Amino acid sequence: MEIILIRHGKTQGNLAGRYIGRTDEPLAKEGADELACGQYPAADAVVSSPMLRCKMTAGIIYPDKTPVIYDDLRECDFGTFEGKTNEQLKDDPLYIKWIENAGDIPFPDGEDAKTFCRRCCAAFERAVRENVCERLAFVVHGGVIMAVMDRYCTERRSFYGWHVKNGCGYVCRWDENTKNLYIREEFRPQTQFVWA
Repeated sequence: MEIILIRHGKTQGNLAGRYIGRTDEPLAKEGADELACGQYPAADAVVSSPMLRCKMTAGIIYPDKTPVIYDDLRECDFGTFEGKTNEQLKDDPLYIKWIENAGDIPFPDGEDAKTFCRRCCAAFERAVRENVCERLAFVVHGGVIMAVMDRYCTERRSFYGWHVKNGCGYVCRWDENTKNLYIREEFRPQTQFVWA
């Protein structure tokens, strides 16, 4: 099975550099326009986060597919950091502590990174089992992609080494027996993807 992991298009929060997790904001016009101009890999079925920005992205990229929604593919809850920028948080002692710990401690009043990764990966595996096809697309969040790639990809990187920009992603081969992902392509929407 081919797995296509796509990060949603830009929102106003993304454009402003804000931590946007639980906030259910739509795509910005710029984000929607970029997606509409992009070329994406074909998919037989589409899975999406329940967040509006992902559902809108799926509708633009795959207008002929109805996405299957998995609640546990939603983005991390950034707690008190939600909606704020690095600039706004730079003097906050809790933020400084979070940065010093490489994001490995829970967000204040938010979600713990390990809990977030566990729920994303469990939802990913369930979606793969329940949507058997040749090419399955996931339209999700940057954090979800990082969690999935960090857990399943045979190529080793740091957690944040799997970060992709809005509208970008990975095409991988999924091995059901080993529960491994093998990267075929890292793509950007401005480039045309050609299946080998």
